[in-house]
Amino acid sequence: MTAPGSTTAETVVLDPTGERHPSQRQLLERPSSLEGATIGLLDISKARGDVFLDRLEEHLVARGLRVERFRKPTFTKPAPIDLRHEISTKCDVVIEALAD
Repeated sequence: MTAPGSTTAETVVLDPTGERHPSQRQLLERPSSLEGATIGLLDISKARGDVFLDRLEEHLVARGLRVERFRKPTFTKPAPIDLRHEISTKCDVVIEALAD
């Protein structure tokens, strides 16, 4: 992980799942702009995550961006395949939020 103030571009992403042999995932390149993009906001169903996403949606819409909202049935399991498919076909960027 890069220390604050460091010029190194390395990023380490930790996966909190209990995998014995974690899979390696390539990070996708971030879009250069959100202009014209559909932004998906995924509520994972933890308490007050929707409060954060409501406020974030206000800011995004005020910037003229298109927002789609989604919600997992429960935070204890991965999103169902149908939900993941819907998100991937409707959105260019996804923000997932939780709050405790």
